[in-house]
Amino acid sequence: MIKLINIELYKIFKKWRTYIGFIAIAILIPMIEFAISFEGTRSLNFVTREIQQTFIFVGNLLNTYFVSYLILNSLAIHIPFLITLVAGDLLAGEATAGTYRILITRPISRFEIVTSKFIAGMIYTFLLILWLAVISLGLGYFLFGTGELIVLKSGSIIVLAKNDIFWRFLLAYGFALLSMGVVASLAFLFSSLVENAIGPIITTMAIIIIFLIISAINIDIFQSIKPYLFTSYMNTWSSFFDNPIDTTEIIKSVSILAAHIIVFFGFTLFIFRQKDILT
Repeated sequence: MIKLINIELYKIFKKWRTYIGFIAIAILIPMIEFAISFEGTRSLNFVTREIQQTFIFVGNLLNTYFVSYLILNSLAIHIPFLITLVAGDLLAGEATAGTYRILITRPISRFEIVTSKFIAGMIYTFLLILWLAVISLGLGYFLFGTGELIVLKSGSIIVLAKNDIFWRFLLAYGFALLSMGVVASLAFLFSSLVENAIGPIITTMAIIIIFLIISAINIDIFQSIKPYLFTSYMNTWSSFFDNPIDTTEIIKSVSILAAHIIVFFGFTLFIFRQKDILT
């Protein structure tokens, strides 16, 4: 299985589209951080404008943690697109290239084929989130240094001590990886249904956008549907910056997202096993 995964990783990183996500992050994050650095305290004042009349802020609040937190919030809708570029091509790309029959005639089972591709897609997802974390926190450290993190949530103000933040970011990025794993597994599922990668990419992004719109519209019928949408749990990473942390909500979200990944993978495996490729 390890050999198969290595082969799939080679296939993934042999294609130019694989590097779009890494290049986009390497360009976009520095642009954001240099812009915030240029704006200086005006960026912080814009975020805290509603409470400046009540509180006096001291210390280095415009730091790598503050900037990385803003970036995580702003890129929640953009990272899924970068994930689908690769995940949507894992199976559909084989159909497009006409290599399905070659795969099937090899002395490996369909389960091994699907599983190795799925794991390779998850490894790519992990590397992309890791790259996001390294660029955000690493570059931010040199531009802004470290300090306390101020978090504004639904009328509440949370100030986290400098030595109480980094581990929260590690868990937040870990949760973001799980969230993007759902996106990757959904695109992987659609990839098993078609013979062109464009379909899975567009369909996955359309579903995410529709779910986000439904969640944002304050209508009773939509609010009753919201708990059943996986997008409702993708932003739970922000709970790691609560004080105290709501572990019950985090466990619930992790369970639901993990269940989605298992179900999507199960459907993909079932579809691929039933697929008529040899005729």
